[in-house]
Parts: sequence; C-alpha cells; structure tokens
Amino acid sequence: MNKLIDPATLQPSTIPSSQSFRDGMALLPGAVTIVTTDGRAGQYGFTASAVCSVSDAPPTLLVCVNKNTGAHDPILENGVLAVNVLTHAQHPLSNIFSSRSKSQQERFGQADWISSITGAPVLQHALVSFDCRIANIVEAGSHSVIFAHILHVNTSEANHPGLIWFRRTYAHTHIPE
Repeated sequence: MNKLIDPATLQPSTIPSSQSFRDGMALLPGAVTIVTTDGRAGQYGFTASAVCSVSDAPPTLLVCVNKNTGAHDPILENGVLAVNVLTHAQHPLSNIFSSRSKSQQERFGQADWISSITGAPVLQHALVSFDCRIANIVEAGSHSVIFAHILHVNTSEANHPGLIWFRRTYAHTHIPE
C-alpha cells in the first residue's frame, strides 16, 4: 500500500509556489459554468471552471467553491445547486457572474432562468444543466469540494460550441461537422 505524504513534512523547496500552480492550471482547459442555488439562504450564482464528473452510478459531480465567495455559505445552507455549462456565445454572462460589482439580482436579471427539481435556477439555453442535491462536502484549503448527486439533466438541442477557459482567456470547443 502506498504511504500518504504529509504536506507538513515537505521541504519548502519541493512545494510549488502558488504562482507556478496557477500558471500550470492555466494550461488545463476547463468548461465555463455558472453554479446557482436557491432556497432558505436565497438565490446566488457564480462563474466556475472547477467542476468535473465523479461517477455515473449514482450520477455525481464535484464543484469546488472558494470559501470567500458570497455564494459559498448559501450553497451549503440550501443544500442544492445547478451547474449550467455555457455556450461560447454566453461569455458575457460568465463575466457578469464573476463580477464582484454585480448584485445577485443584477446577475440573474441578465438571462432567462427556470426552476428545476431542486429549485436551483437553471439557465435556459445553456449547453447542458445539471440539477443537483449536495451529498458530501470535503474541506480542502481555501475551497469546499462539494460532491453533488445529479437529479436532472437538461441538454440543449442546439449545436453550439462550448465555452472554455484556457490560458486565462475564453476559448471555444470545436464542433465536428
């Protein structure tokens, strides 16, 4: 069995700097999403690229949420979230949901939303939306890693390129003909 390494025992010279980590991660393309929630704690949403699949039995994904974002505590309190995967044409909406100067009301006022099974806002015309209930939360440094069971998947009929974040800028997926 492999022995786990305790990060506290590593020499500082063996640990990558925060900047080198961020520079490396900039080369890992990520789908751009808007993560939303609604419930007792209110309606909140933010732009995220730290989302990935975990399992198809049961259908589960994970979402990394910075503990300093205004949506962190409401997502945990509401216990539900929706992950809305954006099309390339929706990059202005991504900017709005990542802006600290925009209120939640201003953010949600910029697009059409529907309520799905959990009550979390689902973006109409998203490439795909996953409506989820939180199953588990793991604290990891500055973030909470949320494992969420998917209760409903809403896919778009349109054939739009997806929006990705790569090299600290927006790019889009190629659609095969």
